[in-house]
Amino acid sequence: MSKPFYVTTAIDYSNGDPHLGHALEKVGADVIARWHRLQGHPVHFVMGMDEHAQKVLQAAEAADTTPQQWVDRMSARFEQAWQVLECSHDDWMRTTQPRHAEGVKALIARIQARHPDAFYEGEYEGLYCVGCEEFKSESQVVDGRCVEHPSRDLVPTRERNTFFRLSAWRDEVLRRITSGELVVAPDIRRNEILRVLEGGLIDISVSRSRLPWGIPFPGTDDQTVYVWFEALMNYVSATGFPEADWESLWPADVHVVGKGITRFHCCIWPAILLAAGLPLPRAVWAHGYVQWDGAKVSKSEGTGVSLADAINRHGPDALRYFLLREIGFTADGDFSFDRFDAVYASELADGVGNLASRVLAMVVKYRDGIVPSGDADPGLSDGIRAAAAHYRQAMDATEFKRALEELGSLVRVANAFITTAAPWTLAKTGDDVALDRALRALSEAVLVIGVMMAPFMPEKSAALLAALGRDGTPAWRDADAPDLGGARVAKPDNLFPKDPPAAA
Repeated sequence: MSKPFYVTTAIDYSNGDPHLGHALEKVGADVIARWHRLQGHPVHFVMGMDEHAQKVLQAAEAADTTPQQWVDRMSARFEQAWQVLECSHDDWMRTTQPRHAEGVKALIARIQARHPDAFYEGEYEGLYCVGCEEFKSESQVVDGRCVEHPSRDLVPTRERNTFFRLSAWRDEVLRRITSGELVVAPDIRRNEILRVLEGGLIDISVSRSRLPWGIPFPGTDDQTVYVWFEALMNYVSATGFPEADWESLWPADVHVVGKGITRFHCCIWPAILLAAGLPLPRAVWAHGYVQWDGAKVSKSEGTGVSLADAINRHGPDALRYFLLREIGFTADGDFSFDRFDAVYASELADGVGNLASRVLAMVVKYRDGIVPSGDADPGLSDGIRAAAAHYRQAMDATEFKRALEELGSLVRVANAFITTAAPWTLAKTGDDVALDRALRALSEAVLVIGVMMAPFMPEKSAALLAALGRDGTPAWRDADAPDLGGARVAKPDNLFPKDPPAAA
């Protein structure tokens, strides 16, 4: 059996509820996983929680509970949210799990064995952002504030810690990225990382002193592993490292993360792996931010909209579609309920839903629900093949906006064909050959649209494909070579009802 396509998301801090920014990342990674499954590839998709953080400890104290009770509660909330959003992860990784602690200790021990001087004791003095859980250099501070968390005070910190000799790995990390061995995408993020690397890397503190909530740093009495250092290691500990068979999953094929944490994933994480003598991930994809009124959606900053309100507005599938169609997976994008309502009405209800209803109603009316077995109209069939090919190219490039534009384009092509072919006129005049060709081509256009929907809108896709007689796991072969001749179809329930939207 071939190695599964291993895709991960960033693991989320347990200090507040999930929001739209989290949802964009998780849905995008889920689309990647579903796209590979659609093609018949084995997939291993991991999500989870980052539970050893100073702000998590503070949140637990504020709630008058223990850190473990707090993270247990938050883990359940996050996992429930992603289940509602139909994320199809195969593993839920938590950094408080024993398997993670064992993986972290084994990875650090491996580095120490290979490079005895990789870690050394030193003193750190500077500013610490609890929001980022990161020590900040002067270049990362603007007007005395962290750019990611401008409402938080930076904490002056002086500690004696363990340092990792990150500077020793700068040249090799740079070589791996410039050679394409480690793909950083999209290009704007790659260029940012190259500028960071070209400016040089400095050694980093990888432990915290006197912090009671964390994994003890091997070989020390009063140090815990710095949260970012051990959090990155979850991608390896989730494979079962160092137990047997962990290499059946590693290396990861893609880490999906936000643009604000690319330095950790594209500079520090590769250096850790190189020091440990482990393969690097094949790619890091860094998405942009969801914005609300021009500001980044952030639980730390208290900006944004309730994820539950966004889901309830038109349902989880519609939200998944809107996030990747309107905001996309590359740059920042604004979320608004007015725009969500407009896209839902025009592209889903009046577009996909109306087309599916019209086509299948005509097959039921004119051919008793049996798709004609003869040739399909060649003009529309050519358009179907072109749309499927362009969609595939976009999906392979992680260009979700373009992929969904191809879906919408096929809807418009099919609707235009209905207007031109006028099946009702063909039925009235008794032109059975032309009617059969039109109905078969239209049915197969709807089939391909249903398959294209599968990674983005799994529930609605399943309902549409079931109406076409395609129960079970969707398969790309139905888009690559659609064949519905002789299939029994039924008019589906209204896929995208135009009920008044739920109040926000």
